[in-house]
Amino acid sequence: MGAFAGIGNTPLVELRRVAPANGARIFVKLEWANPTGSMKDRMARTAVEGAVRDGRLIPGGTVVEYTAGTTGISLAFACAVLGFGLHVVFSDAFSDEKRRTMLAFGATVEDVPSDNGAITETLIKRMIARAAEVSKQPGMWWCDQLNNHDAVTGYLPLGEEIWTQTKGRIDAFVHTVGTAHSIHGVTRSLRAHNPDISVFAVEPAESAVLSGQPTGPNRIEGIGIGFVPPLWEPNAVDGILTVSADEAMDMARRLARQEGLFAGTSSGANVVAALRTAERMGPGSTIVTILCDSGLRYLSTELYRSGTI
Repeated sequence: MGAFAGIGNTPLVELRRVAPANGARIFVKLEWANPTGSMKDRMARTAVEGAVRDGRLIPGGTVVEYTAGTTGISLAFACAVLGFGLHVVFSDAFSDEKRRTMLAFGATVEDVPSDNGAITETLIKRMIARAAEVSKQPGMWWCDQLNNHDAVTGYLPLGEEIWTQTKGRIDAFVHTVGTAHSIHGVTRSLRAHNPDISVFAVEPAESAVLSGQPTGPNRIEGIGIGFVPPLWEPNAVDGILTVSADEAMDMARRLARQEGLFAGTSSGANVVAALRTAERMGPGSTIVTILCDSGLRYLSTELYRSGTI
């Protein structure tokens, strides 16, 4: 198992100062406690091991993927553990810390240039097309995270952990949507225990395509790909909440200062949405959300760059 032994069983902590005024409780799962500092370690392991198991990824082969960085880092980690190469299609729209981390794990990183750093549907689709092209080379296997069913499987234990850590006392789960694998995996696990648990998806207000709004540039790394992900299951959620990039960043900074929890922008979006859900559900309710990755990945970005905080 090696370094994979560090995946999972991450802490669940209650917010004390960033908390609803009505007496509801919000718990956050600290997914930066995984080996590379994000929840994506879970799906990367299951995706790569699944490909090896059924022969899609052969010994000495190379994994190919487009990524905003977090999945790429986790795939680079998994490939290093299992002895495979990794070719990443990346972009200057995402943080330099992510690029450096992928390189440190031994990945090859190529860029698709963005339009002044904007995360758009056009950029994501160009990155996907490039990954598909690269994967046609001999010995290459395209992870294709948007269509990879093994990725959902990687998040089933996350839901089980939440159920165990809350002792089954959970009224709602709130989480951002990128590929939609993590929200669906956790939901399946939780509702296997209690089908009445409410689930709310979170997306960027600037590109609220799940809510039926037009696509647009988005500044929340890792979510809001600009189009509805192919494995999205709208009937699996009870509602969709939109959070602006400014709201998400303000909350991420607040979490660091008031709770000692140093997280990225998508984590800030999760907590903003969890607070809204707590207000809706009322006193005595328990809401769980995810702190997806560490703020250390965003020190060079507007989130934590000097002069913006």
